[in-house]
Amino acid sequence: MPAPKEGPLLDDAAGRLIRPYTVSGGRTRPTTALDLLSLVMATGSAPQGHLGPEHTMALGLCHGPTSVAEISAHLRLPAVVTKVLLSDLVACGAVTARAPRTHDTSTDRSLLEAVLDGLRRRL
Repeated sequence: MPAPKEGPLLDDAAGRLIRPYTVSGGRTRPTTALDLLSLVMATGSAPQGHLGPEHTMALGLCHGPTSVAEISAHLRLPAVVTKVLLSDLVACGAVTARAPRTHDTSTDRSLLEAVLDGLRRRL
């Protein structure tokens, strides 16, 4: 049997050695509102209290603005578990999170007509 890999506690044959619900302490709801596109960044403050290895790995991924989805992929954890971990880090002041920027969804009708006219001329 191959030795477990360093990092997110994976084994080639067995897969994840610790189940995701164990990582989050059985919690399924984060205390901070996080979207998959929310950007998380380390504050540089030392986290208060005890953190698990997954918290430490998540914090290590937050040197620059990083999306929740990207952190989840790197940790190989479900998004909801990652959100719980990140909300713990927000609560202890180790990271900040901000919602993704929303763009103005109203579309200028004249712009759409110009695009349509251009497409018609090309076809």
